[in-house]
Amino acid sequence: MSKLKQLRPASILLEATGGFETLASATLSAADLPVSVVNPRQVRDFAKATGELAKTDRLDCRVLAHFAAAIAPPVRPMKSDETQHLEALLRRRRQIVEMLVAEKNRLTNNRDRAVVKDLQAHISWLEQRLKSRDDELQRVLKSSPVWRERDDLLRSVPGVGPVLSLTLLAQLPELGQLNRRQIAKLVGLAPFNWDSGQWRGSRHIWGGRASVRTPLFMATLCAIRVNPPIKSFYRRLIAAGKAPKVAIVACMRKLLTILNTMVKTQTSWRTV
Repeated sequence: MSKLKQLRPASILLEATGGFETLASATLSAADLPVSVVNPRQVRDFAKATGELAKTDRLDCRVLAHFAAAIAPPVRPMKSDETQHLEALLRRRRQIVEMLVAEKNRLTNNRDRAVVKDLQAHISWLEQRLKSRDDELQRVLKSSPVWRERDDLLRSVPGVGPVLSLTLLAQLPELGQLNRRQIAKLVGLAPFNWDSGQWRGSRHIWGGRASVRTPLFMATLCAIRVNPPIKSFYRRLIAAGKAPKVAIVACMRKLLTILNTMVKTQTSWRTV
């Protein structure tokens, strides 16, 4: 690390590798080195755009250096230990939920008594682990006055529950710091144009943080039933002929915009 600091790098670029980059980026940030973490798909597309179709470790390093110089991706701020712990707990919670869904599906399609008994026992154990993770998440949340205050703010919105609130705290720290278009693009809810000349294609969302979109989707389904402005907005879109899926995504974007504004202005929910 001392040799790296002596070089005084203008930028250190890492590709996201499913979590394996976390320790390296945290160590570099702790050493006050400018580290950025980017989506490997972006780097691969950049390589193709520059005509670099071959792929080796040496070529990848050259492409990453070129990408860093040309694109200048933003430096990733170092997350606190508490935030990393909260994020790890949320990630583990998602894994347990996925295993529960898989085991329950297997139980539905199985008739062998021995297998059914084993599945039921495993489901019961997983449900206990899920409750344990939820309890731990609430304990971590209550340990921080700042998080408690923001959690109360977010959960004052009808439809927003503990899972979405915790996800926003851990995985969307930019909430309240960006404008509505920037936050929608960051999460992957900004519709992208697909036009050419006189032809106008349909708009699609793409990219962004899927780990945030999933709980936001579930919260929006609830908000469509219990949140008056979101409910009214959804009905207007359906009445205008929008497909239900398109209307739901639009409501997700509206709910995210509301939450972003509330955090920015530190204003609790008020029914309009």
